Amino acid sequence: MKAKTMFYCTECGNELPKWAGQCPACKAWNTIVEQPAESRRKGPASVASVERRGSIRPRLMDEVETTQELRFQTGMNELDRVLGGGAVQGSLVLVGGAPGIGKSTLMLQICQNLCRFAKVLYVSGEESERQIKLRAERLGVQGQELYLLAETNLDDVVEAVGALQPDVLIVDSIQTMYNGELSAAPGSIGQVKDCTMALMNLAKGRGVTVFVIGHVNKEGSIAGPKVLEHMVDCVLYFEGEQQNSYRILRAAKNRFGATNEIGVFEMGDSGLTEVPNPSEMLLSGRPQDAPGTCVTCVMEGVRPVLAEVQALLAPTSFNVPRRTCNGFDFNRANLLLAVLEKRGGLMVSSCDAYINVIGGLNLDEPAADLAMVVALASSFRDRPVPGDLAAIGEVGLTGELRSVNALGQRLSEVHRLGFTKCLVPQRTGTKLEVPDGLQLIRVRNIREALAFL
Repeated sequence: MKAKTMFYCTECGNELPKWAGQCPACKAWNTIVEQPAESRRKGPASVASVERRGSIRPRLMDEVETTQELRFQTGMNELDRVLGGGAVQGSLVLVGGAPGIGKSTLMLQICQNLCRFAKVLYVSGEESERQIKLRAERLGVQGQELYLLAETNLDDVVEAVGALQPDVLIVDSIQTMYNGELSAAPGSIGQVKDCTMALMNLAKGRGVTVFVIGHVNKEGSIAGPKVLEHMVDCVLYFEGEQQNSYRILRAAKNRFGATNEIGVFEMGDSGLTEVPNPSEMLLSGRPQDAPGTCVTCVMEGVRPVLAEVQALLAPTSFNVPRRTCNGFDFNRANLLLAVLEKRGGLMVSSCDAYINVIGGLNLDEPAADLAMVVALASSFRDRPVPGDLAAIGEVGLTGELRSVNALGQRLSEVHRLGFTKCLVPQRTGTKLEVPDGLQLIRVRNIREALAFL
């Protein structure tokens, strides 16, 4: 007899009786997959559960007692920064990333500090206990209160948590966990969602801080339904190239802090090393007197970070010019190219445009507009931008320049890295404290800015 199957939406987890091109719930296209139907063993509802449900009543907000969030340091300052100042007791944190990027290494390294004041249980469904210990010895991780468990059964994990009573639980990874009451295979949408719900109940009910590792799919999102990210308290993405030693930890969701903070690490033979000054790392190896490159300053949370944007314009051999962007919004790049031609007087519509942001950063704020325009014009004219010049400002459709937030902090970081000149909008909105030795070049539009090339 053929096993019964159901269709699920990988974006929202909606169940469908048959396949469809578009999910009727979230309106996403090409997200419907077929998987075995979940069959759960049915059992009579306990009297205790019925009585507990009957006693539930809404409470006035004034009656609810609040306490200050109990945070603790993980031992990794970059990780604490992304978490909003440290991990919160009783929270559920999801750490996602591609295989081999360093997720397990990061979680194992923080155990070194956590074991000094807390009891930690490290559950692995991918490695044996012996393999975990060998990796811990290679990383130099020691801890008397670090317990290892190689298990994939959710019931056994919950039983171990109840017997050990740990303060911190690390699960590596959520795709390997399974609930025996479900007939679906481990890693399926139903299993991932059910196991995450059980871990969330552990975190909220017993006050255990849970770190869950999740793998990402080929689209770059965490494997499983999108609703998985809605269930947890924090979603952290570990990004980087396999051939590059630098890794970026980014918060996509944080109920206890900002969502635009980043942490920078360097992967070496002895594990991950923190990079406290990412601006110097991102600008290392910057070419001198080379056209098509400019430096800007973006805000990653409360931290100003200098980023190098590169552009290459070349005459096209196609009927439609090519546009390629890496680390910069594609539609924003097309907008700036149109403004550059219409308001700047440069005929870039007949050129292929290749845009790249060094270091794996994704510049999604308007403060990088002016630097991108300067880099494009520099490549078009084949004139290098002065090595001591940075550019900060938003570009409008009329070619005007508008101020950005936290300009004072950005200028301090620009001056600290050795830049002596900075292109800024004419109107900054607030009075600026210009660092000594930094010359501000105030311009009203992109034509005035391009005059300095």
